[in-house]
Amino acid sequence: MTDPIQQTRLSSGLTVVTERMERVETVSFGAYVATGTRNERQEENGVSHFLEHMAFKGTATRSAVQIAEEIENVGGHINAYTAREQTAYYVKLLKGDLALGVDIIGDILTHSSFEAEEVERERGVILQEIGQANDTPDDIIFDHFQETAFSAQPMGLPTLGTEDLIREMSRETLMSYMRTHYTPENIVVAAAGNLEHERVVDLVAQHFADLPTSSLPPRLPGLYTGGEFRREKDLDQAHIVLGFPSVGYGDDDYYPALLLSTLLGGGMSSRLFQEIREKRGLVYSVYSFNAPFLDSGLFGIYAGTGEKEASELLPVTMAELRKVQREVGEGELARARAQLKSSLLMSLESTGSRCEQIARQLQIFGRLIPIDETVRKIDAVTTADVCRVATRIFGGYPTLASIGPVSGVLSLSALQEQLAA
Repeated sequence: MTDPIQQTRLSSGLTVVTERMERVETVSFGAYVATGTRNERQEENGVSHFLEHMAFKGTATRSAVQIAEEIENVGGHINAYTAREQTAYYVKLLKGDLALGVDIIGDILTHSSFEAEEVERERGVILQEIGQANDTPDDIIFDHFQETAFSAQPMGLPTLGTEDLIREMSRETLMSYMRTHYTPENIVVAAAGNLEHERVVDLVAQHFADLPTSSLPPRLPGLYTGGEFRREKDLDQAHIVLGFPSVGYGDDDYYPALLLSTLLGGGMSSRLFQEIREKRGLVYSVYSFNAPFLDSGLFGIYAGTGEKEASELLPVTMAELRKVQREVGEGELARARAQLKSSLLMSLESTGSRCEQIARQLQIFGRLIPIDETVRKIDAVTTADVCRVATRIFGGYPTLASIGPVSGVLSLSALQEQLAA
């Protein structure tokens, strides 16, 4: 029986990977570029995200309107996103329209026109987006958190860039960055759905033939620094993110860290939700997250709370972080495993999720990881592993970011004393 997942490396150096899903009528196709905010220099911060916006603003043969109409004429969907370590461009279509999707994604990555009028128009859109983020405290708090955790380096830069840099960013900066980073060796093209691998390879070879060839600049390591950001602001709620240095994708503690995050703050049955919201009523929203990167990671806890409750929130949180280092029950670990595995297995039913997963696996690990291998690693994590990783993570120097009525929020030094108690 033919393996449903196949990959081919073209003579240009471009990797094509597909997964055949015979029981669906759709196909997802995307180009995943291994570049993002952490690859930017300080003076060009925001260029990755600006490029993502410009991708749909016209090519040598298609206007912005034509790109949108061609996809929507067949009922398809096209989108993109920018992250710390990746920029992605993708479509989802009925299986018979795959060739159109490959054509359009290839066209915007190889023949974007960057017309001056479109650059200026999209500059205004991005400035509006930055303004909206600045007016949304439970959004912008994560930028402040990231910048404080990785201060004075690309890993800490905001994905959207700053207003001043976006106002000054030139058309040549956009084109130069694309020529340097959008190379065959730095892109994985992936597809999942009702498809034939060889046909996808032929289409990609045809429509991605004009990718630039250049040497990639070295990526600076992400060096965690930690520290505190605090901004008093007239808001109804204080928005707080507390974090610690965590593990990267390749670390042996990657799966224990994921399970730690799930049982600590990953759902309504989690320790933080039950103790902080259900028992004490201190917050409306509280959750934890583990954000891995190629060479480092962040573990974070977000909470939104009232001014009166802010002084009580962090001491209660510190108590939970101390507890999880000492004891984890078999029942709560089993529940966390079930949550993690169900999320993984449910994603297998989505062509879009599978398309992204197989591309990211190749970029991060250099190989495709069988589902049963992932499940086996999740099942192998013990309660002792979770306690050990909790001690490893929460023993690190913390990062604390807060916005709003935060006069009652404990200082970073006070938090450290409570965590060590």
